[in-house]
Amino acid sequence: MRVRGRPYDGQLRTALGYLKGLAKHDGGFIMISTPINEQLGIKYPIFQGGMAWVADASLAAGVSNAGGLGIIAGMNSNGDQLRAEIIKCRELTDKPFGVNVMLMSPFVEEVAKVVAEEKIPVVTTGAGNPGKYMKEWLAAGIKVIPVVPSVALAKLAQRHGAFAVIAEGGESGGHVGDLTTMALVPQIVDTVDIPVIAAGGIADGRQLAAALMLGAVGVQVGTRFLVATECTIAQEYKDRVLKAKDIDTVLTGKRLGHPVRSLKNAFTREYLKKEYNSEITDEELENMGLGVLRKAARGGDVSNGCVPAGQVAAMVKKEQPAKEIIEEMFTQAEEVLGGAIKWVK
Repeated sequence: MRVRGRPYDGQLRTALGYLKGLAKHDGGFIMISTPINEQLGIKYPIFQGGMAWVADASLAAGVSNAGGLGIIAGMNSNGDQLRAEIIKCRELTDKPFGVNVMLMSPFVEEVAKVVAEEKIPVVTTGAGNPGKYMKEWLAAGIKVIPVVPSVALAKLAQRHGAFAVIAEGGESGGHVGDLTTMALVPQIVDTVDIPVIAAGGIADGRQLAAALMLGAVGVQVGTRFLVATECTIAQEYKDRVLKAKDIDTVLTGKRLGHPVRSLKNAFTREYLKKEYNSEITDEELENMGLGVLRKAARGGDVSNGCVPAGQVAAMVKKEQPAKEIIEEMFTQAEEVLGGAIKWVK
């Protein structure tokens, strides 16, 4: 789908092709199918975000059993802890699942080794360049799919042998880049030859359909899976997401070069005061962020902890099983794509 030097004017027809030309019948329903779900052996072209302190074996298995690609977060785990989650996930599902390796994690070396030893089918990466580990992962037969916030990093990932890239816009929760999904995805699609998965600001079928029209062959979803019944985070965290309004997210940490999007609370207000106070050192700011995600996700303190969520949090209305979330999104996307042809004369 790469076309250099001009906008790709066939995106709509390509997206419709995933619904019609590549359609598969499943119990009487037509299902969206793209190269990414066919090559990964999953039913739907949807990944669950590898959210630290959130994406454990329970959530990953729930998403994989529902037909998506569940992903275990490796950021908050050392090698032994990650291996235990992998073993547990394999007990809960016989479907493909992946592991997210956060390259800024203090445990990155042992985590990188574990995913190779366990021959995880898919590894996604974030917060850096995975080039150092690519040779070992590729030798283990792993499909490596880095999360990228820019065209330059997408090109670099392709040169290193990435199977695909996840183009993540700044609407997403957690660590984010500057470009929005709408601007970022088509630019990366026009630049690389490998598949592109869209992430950031995707919570329903309309946004999923839009991602396909931008040239993506799948989506990664984080915020909506926060309230999946299989998600084991504190109920207070889920309730905070369910109560979110459209302007309830905020960016902190820009001064340190790694901004984080989360829901506004007492922690973010205090952090922002100090972030723009020249008397506060970078080290003090870094220390303020230690342990705050775990405090919210596992301890339920959504006032003094960090509560990452994307700008679509206000669109998340109820707690549901992962299967319902995925089927609802794809049913709506099929309806949107099926009706889109009326605008093509």
